Amino acid sequence: MADSTNDTSPAPVMLSPEEVVKELRGLRVRLSLPQPAAVPVSPRRRLANVDQHFVAAAINAVGVSDVVQTALGRTDEDLRQETDAVIRWTAVIDELRSLLREILQANTQRRQRVGLAALQTYKICEQLARDETHATRLAAHIGEMKKLNKFGRSRRKAPQPDAQPAP
Repeated sequence: MADSTNDTSPAPVMLSPEEVVKELRGLRVRLSLPQPAAVPVSPRRRLANVDQHFVAAAINAVGVSDVVQTALGRTDEDLRQETDAVIRWTAVIDELRSLLREILQANTQRRQRVGLAALQTYKICEQLARDETHATRLAAHIGEMKKLNKFGRSRRKAPQPDAQPAP
């Protein structure tokens, strides 16, 4: 068992958001995506959900009949390879979903940290504005923050027009 304290491998290089986008676009170009089935959209959705036991039985039927292969234009081996590809690409989908969840969580945490810093800034500026030295420089900024602040103040209800009873 390797001792992790003596691990001398360099830390991975952290990517910027722009570099991640560039990498993802490069990946997209390199993917071999199949052409959609020549079937209207509504039945196409159902085709992706055919029972896998039925699919396996159909592939077996293709394998025993040259006539079926000719009519279908595909061999049983071709269908088995595509079925295998479906399973392998499912792992890619799972990893991408996991990565997306992690990126969403990380960005939410960033927004929370920035929001906290903004609210703290507002309170600090209010405190500093009590001193004349800072009041003149901060007054306009405090006014703008006060106007935009959704926290710490209640919203006034819009005045409702007098309701007159219907005749």
